Amino acid sequence: MVNNLLLLFQNKIFISLFSAWTISQISKLVIEFVKYKKIDPYIFFRSGGMPSAHSASVTALCAGVYLAEGVNNLFIVSLAFAILVMYDARGIRYEASKHAKLLNKLIKDGKIDFPKLKELIGHEVSEVIAGAILGIVVSIIVFWI
Repeated sequence: MVNNLLLLFQNKIFISLFSAWTISQISKLVIEFVKYKKIDPYIFFRSGGMPSAHSASVTALCAGVYLAEGVNNLFIVSLAFAILVMYDARGIRYEASKHAKLLNKLIKDGKIDFPKLKELIGHEVSEVIAGAILGIVVSIIVFWI
């Protein structure tokens, strides 16, 4: 078990994915501090925000597979997976977050009785693109080192 875990952290594809996600989440903490002069450690575990950790993770995975294996079936699968995840982050989850904001306003105004909803669950296009660039750059650096 421990040996398998050590092997996982020696795998450049996994290191790329994990590093891209971690850097993305740390970036959110830094951006939050610069914007609002406060640190909310829970941001590290939340979805949404700049840059997209979803995009960073899946593009790091896809770029890592490409750098390790070239263009093959695994790369095509990881590319399709990355496109679907980024589409979902920008499209469906972003729209759901807009609905949550509207419903929370109705809740706050006392027009409906319902528990407050999580609003920051999707991403704007710029957040998805920033995450994707981050993921690719991190993979290139991991494979270059």
